[in-house]
Formats: sequence, structure tokens, C-alpha cells
Amino acid sequence: MRTATATAAAVTTTLIGAGAAAVAAGRYAADAALRPEPGRPLPGGPRLSVHSTGPGRVVLTRSLASLRPGVHALEAPGVHAVVGSVLTDVPHGPDTVVRRLLSVSHGELTPGTRVALTPQVHRGNPRSALGLDHADVDVPGELGPLPAWFLPGARGTWVITVHGLGTGREHPMTVMPFLHRHRLPVLDLGYRGDIGAPASPDGLGHLGESEWRDLDAAIRYALRYGARRVVLYGWSTGAAMALRVLERSALAGRVSGLVLDSPVMDWHATLRALAASRGTPAPLLPLAVRAAEGRAGLRADHLAPGADPGALRVPVLLFHGPADTIAPWEPSRRLAAARPDLVTLHTVMDAGHGAMWNADPLRYEEALRRFLTPLM
Repeated sequence: MRTATATAAAVTTTLIGAGAAAVAAGRYAADAALRPEPGRPLPGGPRLSVHSTGPGRVVLTRSLASLRPGVHALEAPGVHAVVGSVLTDVPHGPDTVVRRLLSVSHGELTPGTRVALTPQVHRGNPRSALGLDHADVDVPGELGPLPAWFLPGARGTWVITVHGLGTGREHPMTVMPFLHRHRLPVLDLGYRGDIGAPASPDGLGHLGESEWRDLDAAIRYALRYGARRVVLYGWSTGAAMALRVLERSALAGRVSGLVLDSPVMDWHATLRALAASRGTPAPLLPLAVRAAEGRAGLRADHLAPGADPGALRVPVLLFHGPADTIAPWEPSRRLAAARPDLVTLHTVMDAGHGAMWNADPLRYEEALRRFLTPLM
């Protein structure tokens, strides 16, 4: 009897210890999934090897990522380059891909360099990267000053851009030349957790659930300095922030439209993808997701952004596609189907998270032109 009792006690202690370890591991994985890494490519994203370079070309390992159409950046520590289309008429081995090399802004692409494929094709600021005049401004936020770039324009409608996961303020520079050509003032916002911005009180990102208040502060700033109305233009979690502003802000009536690129509208799927991309073992993923939802305040009784199509009151342009592994495409399809009177879905094939412009800039900007023209 004493042996059986001792064995049972040992088993119980082992289970409690294993359970505590699992909870601790889940909490660690949750923190990893939610820890903001501004301006850095998402972990687990496509990593490619440079085989060689030549005049106007770079040879990369053949993969689904290296074959993606359009314009993308290659990044490694101290390296940033921009590549264009795949060159099919250049001789190459069966395990390689040749792409047009458009520029190398930092470092050098040497053979053997492991690079990440990212949508953030510009580095620097609007003046150094694009030759566009801008002002560095501070937007008063609830946690402190928020850094932003302001590009002046003649129109009374301001476009407030807000980046998402795995990128920084430089990502919206992909569309700044287009917006500048159409004389739209642009306020490109950095928010809590970004470089130069206040940290979130708990040091974690909340997938837009707290960050939307920084976007609300940016609207207040725009109205104070002359905007008659605003268009909110968000990528990824920035798109979730824009939806939250429309649902919760007292200033929602001054928003005349939303442009949403790769919006995060399924917390569970996005947290699972982030936890997995940061090396969380598969058996711990359910724990990690639950822990992350709890730490980020993403409770099951809260509706996710865009879950209530009836909350929409303004036109919405949605850029999304089925190849996005971070923010599922299905919620975007459901929202567009539920509100065809307001939502236009521009489907982009073969584009990763936040890379809808990159896949086909010309088609993307034409859809953007048609959407924004009535709102200008």
C-alpha cells in the first residue's frame, strides 16, 4: 500500500511538473509570438541562398519564394537589395533562379549569403529613399510622442499609413510615390513598440487591440493640422488597427475610406503562425496560442476586427490572397461577400503576407487609383 501511494504521489508530482513546464513553455512561446521586432522580417519567412551575382542579376536557390512574381527586397544583417522579375531567358541550373537585381542599398550580395525575402523594398526615409520632401513630426499619443513622417499635398483628404508585422515605417514607402503623384498628404505613423516610439506597457504587441489608439491619435493630429477627412491605409496589424478605429473611435465619422492590405482578422490563426515561425514545437502550439490570447487581451468573447460587417460605414478596398500564411484570406473573402455595397476585394495570387503590392505594383496601384479617386 505504501509503495502504491508513493508511486501515485510520484506520478502526480511528475504530471504537475510537466504541466507547469508546459504552461511555462506556452507562456514563453506566447511572448515570442507577441514580442514586436520592428523593421525585421518575420521569423520563419523564406530564406534563400545567394549563388552568384552579375550585372543586373542575382542567382538564388530555386524555391516557391524565389519564384514569386514582382518586386521584393533581399535582407540579411548589413545587407539590403531589391530584386525584380524572374529572368527565364538566362541560362541557369535546375536548382537555381535568376532574378533581375534592381539595387543594392546596403552591404554586398556575396555567394553563400543567406537572405530573407521581404516586402519592405525601401530603406531610409522618404527623402533619402525616394527623393520626396517630408517633415519628421511627433504625434501626441497616450503613451508619449509617436514618430511620423509627413508628406505634404494639396488635397484636403489625408492618407494615414500604418505598417504591420515584420516591417516598420519604411514599408508604406512602396505607395508613397503613387500617393504623392495624386497630391494626397501622407502621414506615415510609427506606433507603440516601434523604434523611436514608446514601448507598450507590457512590452508586447497586441495585434492592434491596444495599438489602434495610436492611430486614433494620428487622426486627431491630422484634423488639427488641416485635414478635412482621412483615409486609413493599413497593412497586416495596421489594417486591424484601422478596422478598430472605425468600430471604436469617436472620430470614426471623419474617416472617408479604408485601404486594408493583408489584414489580420483571425487572431487564433495569426498567433499560431507566429508561434510556429519562432520555433515553438507543434505539441505546444495550442498552449502558446491560448497564452498569447490571454496576454494580449484577445478574449474569446471579443469580436475580431471586421467580424461584424454591419459596423462598416465607409468604402473599403481589400488587398489579400490565398498564399498569405500569417493572416488567412478567408475572413477577407467573408467580409467582401457580406458587404458588396462597400467592400472591394482585390485578390492577389502568389503573394506573401504584406506583399500584395510587391506581386504586381501596376495592377495594385490601378486598383488603388480607382478606389481613391472618389475620395480625394
